[in-house]
Amino acid sequence: MIEGRTLQIERTYQAPVQRVFDAWTSEEVMRRWFHGEHAWETTEAQVDLRLGGAVRVVMRDPGKDVEYGGGGHYTEIDPPTRLAFTWTWDSEGRETLIELDFEEVDGATTVRLTHNGLRDEESVSSHEGGWNNCLANLGRELEGAGPGN
Repeated sequence: MIEGRTLQIERTYQAPVQRVFDAWTSEEVMRRWFHGEHAWETTEAQVDLRLGGAVRVVMRDPGKDVEYGGGGHYTEIDPPTRLAFTWTWDSEGRETLIELDFEEVDGATTVRLTHNGLRDEESVSSHEGGWNNCLANLGRELEGAGPGN
């Protein structure tokens, strides 16, 4: 059991569930949206989509020329409705758990993100901002706008 604070965010996209699920599991697509600020970029995305397989993302802040990397291992894979993986930032060493539930109703897909094991309220707040930006980037990707639009 991972101990700590929990963050929950829900977002609905006008896209079929399989397309939204695939955006979380395709290295190519993740590079276009999985970064904590709109102006950042994702320089690395690795996905080994199997139980125990690795997931890794490196985000880059071009303004500061700084990279933020992290990764973990898949703990649940149930396409296209559920995905869960551990997550540890390279700079922190604290293992957390990210759980994603996907539900499609009338062509729109709701993503319920739960990030468990965050250190404290400051970490919850920081991750909330980053996840909200990531999910907004994902929305632009699913709408076909892509980064920078």
